[in-house]
Amino acid sequence: MQMTGASAIIQSLIDEQAECIFGYPGGAIMPTYDALYHKREDIKHVLVRHEQAAVHAAVGYARATHKVGVAMATSGPGATNLITGITDALIDSVPIVCITGQVFSELLGTDAFQEADIIGMTVTSTKWNYQITDPQEIPKVFKKAFEIARSGRPGPVLIDITKDAQVGLMEYVKAKANTQEKKWLKKPVLNMNQIHKASEIINGAKKPIIIAGHGVMISEAEEILLKIAEKSNIPVVSTLLGLSTFSVGHPLYKGMLGMHGNYAANLLCNEADVVLAVGMRFDDRVTGKLDAYLPHAKIIHIEIDQAEIDKNVKATIGIHADAKEALTVLFPYIRQQNYLNWHTNFSELKQKEYDQVIHKESYPESGLIKMAEVIRRISEKTKGKAVIVTDVGQHQMIAARYYQFENTKAHITSGGLGTMGFALPAAIGAKLGVQDVKEVIAIAGDGGFQMNIQELAVLKQENIAVKVIILNNGYLGMVRQWQELFFEERYSFTEISAPDFVKVAEAYGVKGEHVFERDTLDQALDNLFAAKESYVLEIAVEQQENVFPMVPAGASISETKLSVEG
Repeated sequence: MQMTGASAIIQSLIDEQAECIFGYPGGAIMPTYDALYHKREDIKHVLVRHEQAAVHAAVGYARATHKVGVAMATSGPGATNLITGITDALIDSVPIVCITGQVFSELLGTDAFQEADIIGMTVTSTKWNYQITDPQEIPKVFKKAFEIARSGRPGPVLIDITKDAQVGLMEYVKAKANTQEKKWLKKPVLNMNQIHKASEIINGAKKPIIIAGHGVMISEAEEILLKIAEKSNIPVVSTLLGLSTFSVGHPLYKGMLGMHGNYAANLLCNEADVVLAVGMRFDDRVTGKLDAYLPHAKIIHIEIDQAEIDKNVKATIGIHADAKEALTVLFPYIRQQNYLNWHTNFSELKQKEYDQVIHKESYPESGLIKMAEVIRRISEKTKGKAVIVTDVGQHQMIAARYYQFENTKAHITSGGLGTMGFALPAAIGAKLGVQDVKEVIAIAGDGGFQMNIQELAVLKQENIAVKVIILNNGYLGMVRQWQELFFEERYSFTEISAPDFVKVAEAYGVKGEHVFERDTLDQALDNLFAAKESYVLEIAVEQQENVFPMVPAGASISETKLSVEG
């Protein structure tokens, strides 16, 4: 069938079962948008207000659905505005395909209007990128792009398409699925000798821990991880991106690791004699001081990305495999154990954190509203079953610590890159992915929210029912905390003014409400959840609140502090 390259782009997306495009049109991508006009009944397009938001929305969609997200922009500034979101997707292993328009082929390298070498710029922030100048390449390149994005360790792919390739004619033939001979589709071969050795080490442990990373969700290994944990009675902890792989209410779940992780999880990791790490990369925010990390442990590291094994932490056994496949094969060899004293250690330290931090933060008797009490009430009202999308900062850590996640794929945040402005657009993508099946709540600080505040317009135009909660403390809170603790209270440019967020929301056609007093908080949250459409709740919280526990930079996780004093 003869068609233009632009029509072939849209047809290729439809053939790949893409359901939604997040994008912003412009000159170099205009032919593709014209082709999309004729297929708008077959594939949805969401007009964002900034190209960075398109990528974040695609990420939110992908993480909530286990599908490939799609973002599209024009050349030059449209393409370069995607780069932050693309880098975010790479480090957090999210499958997205980004499509950018490009100037005519004969103008490449001439500094033509809105020309930018987006291929060169994104070499290090994509799994693969490719520039199409011949329209006949389109079906095969798009097939390959989607395969690469979702295979192995998922990640972002970028396709740059010159304008002549979009307007040129071609014979469209649907691309066939590539075979396992293709290197990007080849799965690592599971080494049964390693599985047997791993089971022997686990079965002989006295103080074992399972660390659940993001890879558990990516491989959809939540169920088999639960079976292994319950069979073996081994405590489970999670990374920030591993949150919601395991029910927070399960008795075997012992908390989140990291700089602001749970006290017992951090301290007892360094007392463990065996660590089964699944789908995680031993990020510095998890390990703390590397030469003091897991000093007594034999480490079994299950990881789909060979490059991550032994990169930061030397493994006793490195199992290069898909997490679900490896855990499924490992399961029959795991024996049931007791570990009563080991679990008692967790309980004692958990109680210490509760007494010194959690109760005080969650149930304050006076003073301004605290972030933790807001998150606690949200968790109670949603029964831990909402999808929580957070921005970056203190509120991010508080949400991770205090929301009681019951379902999988329910925690979406910018982990590795820490991108402020992430929450609102990512929540838009997540909500379009889950539709009315789940409540989606965007939680942001007053600093990060202002970075992509314009996406409120998308909520109204597309009638997307995202519930937005802004925890306003008048500071760039996490930076202010560090300035207080490590820079002798020199608050250098961290106090930040903000507009009346409710009035801004109303200007965009979105209803909202302020909360200044504790006694109005519950009713305001009820109003938010009762709303059938989007709703913005701006809550004034304590200005100079700190997030504890905390591992100071350069310290061991064994030095986790419960307060400023220690």
